[in-house]
Amino acid sequence: MDTSVAILLVVILVVAVGIVAWIMLQKRRTENLRERFGPEYDHTLSELGDQREAEAELEARKKRVERLNIRPLESAEREYFITAWRSTQAQFVDEPPVAIAAADRLVAEVMRARGYSIGDFEQRAADISVDHPNVLANYRAAHMIALANERGETNTEDLRQAMVHYRALFEDLLETREREVAQ
Repeated sequence: MDTSVAILLVVILVVAVGIVAWIMLQKRRTENLRERFGPEYDHTLSELGDQREAEAELEARKKRVERLNIRPLESAEREYFITAWRSTQAQFVDEPPVAIAAADRLVAEVMRARGYSIGDFEQRAADISVDHPNVLANYRAAHMIALANERGETNTEDLRQAMVHYRALFEDLLETREREVAQ
């Protein structure tokens, strides 16, 4: 075998190894994003229609949230928010539409206290997706019901469902489940 053929075979081998390595890295990246974002990965993929674009969006969200100063709530803050939530839930009995608006505001307050930016809904949802992807669908559903509520297009069952969705996100933001399990 002459030298030029040997060099060509080495180059082909190096290129093939490089391609396999690149494919493996892409697959691992996808797996990591699926694991981190859970159902939000599929939602973003469905919304954008292209895997590369969806993954780039999720990576951008992750980088954006890393620049924020997200922090756990202090004990006094947590107690304040728990008390406010109980009051909001009690208000639901007599004034469900008012309670839903209050729940939406309270979730935004908790987000702000934790260090999330409070832009428009889509930005809040994108930011929440990084650390709380499993309850993001709840937040979206609750928000849609809250908007319908503002237009007078909801019934009590819709509002009850929104309250359940807000509570799931609220508890996740307060990190109460982890604390209860640890105690």
